[in-house]
Amino acid sequence: MEKKPNARGFTFKKYEAPDQPLFDKLLDIFKELITHTSGDFDEAIDWLRELDKEYNLTNEDYTLDDFIEELKEKGYIREEIKPDGNGGMSITAKTEKAIRKRALEQIFGKLKKNAAGNHRTSQLGRGDEQTGEFREYRFGDALERVSITESLRNAQINHGLGDFNLNESDLVVEQTQHKSQMSTVLMIDISHSMILYGEDRITPAKKVAMALAELITTRYPKDTLDILVFGNDAWPIKIKDLPYLQVGPYHTNTVAGLQLAMDILRRKRNTNKQIFMITDGKPSCVREPDGYYYKNSVGLDDYIVNKCYSMASQARKLKIPITTFMIAQDPYLMKFVRQFAQANQGKAFYTGLEGLGEMIFEDYETNRKKRIR
Repeated sequence: MEKKPNARGFTFKKYEAPDQPLFDKLLDIFKELITHTSGDFDEAIDWLRELDKEYNLTNEDYTLDDFIEELKEKGYIREEIKPDGNGGMSITAKTEKAIRKRALEQIFGKLKKNAAGNHRTSQLGRGDEQTGEFREYRFGDALERVSITESLRNAQINHGLGDFNLNESDLVVEQTQHKSQMSTVLMIDISHSMILYGEDRITPAKKVAMALAELITTRYPKDTLDILVFGNDAWPIKIKDLPYLQVGPYHTNTVAGLQLAMDILRRKRNTNKQIFMITDGKPSCVREPDGYYYKNSVGLDDYIVNKCYSMASQARKLKIPITTFMIAQDPYLMKFVRQFAQANQGKAFYTGLEGLGEMIFEDYETNRKKRIR
C-alpha cells in the first residue's frame, strides 16, 4: 500500500505484502490506516473494507469480521462506550505500542547501521560502555571492571607458568566510555496549514514523534523525551496520545511552543538539552500578557518574527540548540528560518515529507555526540 496525498486525504495502489499470515498482513495495513485516521477505529476499518473490495485482501476462509475478532482476542482493540453513549471499538495500549514500533522500523530502519546504538562521549572514564582497550589497575577501580582473562595472561607472562602468582601489578581493567544523557523536546506544529493544499503533513510528523519516542524509551532509557504541540497556544502531550493527534483550526504560535519547551528543559537535570521543531508554516500568532491573541496570516509580521528571534536567543543563552525542520521551501520562509537558526546558533533543515524522519534521527544522533564533547 502506498499513500499519496490528494484533496480527499489519500489514494492507494495495489498492496503487495510479503509472505506472511493473513492476520499479520492485515495488521500491517490496519496499523498504517489507524495512524492516518488519528486512532479512529471505525474509519480505519471502513478504509480497510474499501481496500478489501478493490484488492481482495481476504477470502472466504478468513474475512474482515474474522480479522476484527482476532484483533479483539489478541488485545489490539477493546469495546468501549463512545462519547455519544453508543458502544464501539477502540485501540488499546498494545496497538499504540505496535504503531510506535512500526514507525521506528519505517523511519529509523533507513539509517546506516553505525548510527544506531548508545551515544558516547569522546572521554574515557568510569562509564558503562566497554571499549575493548585496557589499562593498569588503579586504586579505587571497581572490581567488576577488572578483566580476569587479561590479568591472568599478564600473570603468566610476568611470573611464568610454574607457580601461579597474581600481583596487583598484573591487574588490568577495561576502559569504558561514559554514556551521557540527553533531554529532548519535540515540538509539532498542529496549525491548520498542516493539512492545507491537499497535503497530509501531520501524519509524517506524528510518525516521526512516535518513532523518536520508541527509539528513546527502548534504546536510550536514560534520555528523556517530552512532546508538545503548538497552534494558537502550546501544550504538552503524552506519548500514548500521539496516534490520536489531529490538526486544529489554529494559527501558528511558535513563541508559545518555544516558551513551553524551555520551561520543560529548565527542570531537567541533564546537562545536554535540545529542541526539535517540526513546522510547515510561518509564525502567525502570539499571545499578549493580557490574554489577547495578536494574529496576522499575511506575510511575515515583524512583531511576531522578532519575538521568535528573541526566544531563539534566550535558548542560546541557556545552551539549548534548536533544530528546525521546515516542511516547506518558500523563499521568504526559508529566510526566516535561516535567521532564526542564526539567532540560536542552531540548525535548520528544509525538507519535504519523505525524508523528514531520516533527517531528524540523523540529527538526533549527531546532536547527542556533539553536545557531549
